[in-house]
Amino acid sequence: MPRVPPEMTRRARELRNHPTDAEIAIWHKVAYFRPRFTRQLVVERFIVDLACREVRLAVEFDGSQHIDSVRDRSRTRRLEELGWTVIRFWNSDVARNPDGVAETILASVVRLQQPTHPQPLPSREGS
Repeated sequence: MPRVPPEMTRRARELRNHPTDAEIAIWHKVAYFRPRFTRQLVVERFIVDLACREVRLAVEFDGSQHIDSVRDRSRTRRLEELGWTVIRFWNSDVARNPDGVAETILASVVRLQQPTHPQPLPSREGS
């Protein structure tokens, strides 16, 4: 895996130290779940707001400046090319329904998780 440029590391750290209200609200709801989430993860030339590395889920929280953003569409496309699933939420949706947003994120993690084994051992019931 290539090294992260120092400028990207500095910027991600700065964003972690100054989170948006939406990031704080959701972080407090998902921080203690497993698999773990990471805030402000550098992926290639992007900084993802919230990520679950284990299932390669990228969560973005967008304000109104992102409406019809061509840049966001190309960013999503590139992350998907790298194997990430990207979900986006409006900051206003997080403010209105943080529990619902957190549930959606956690449901996405469950959906993306691989079974622990392709052919589980048979049950020992009745033995």
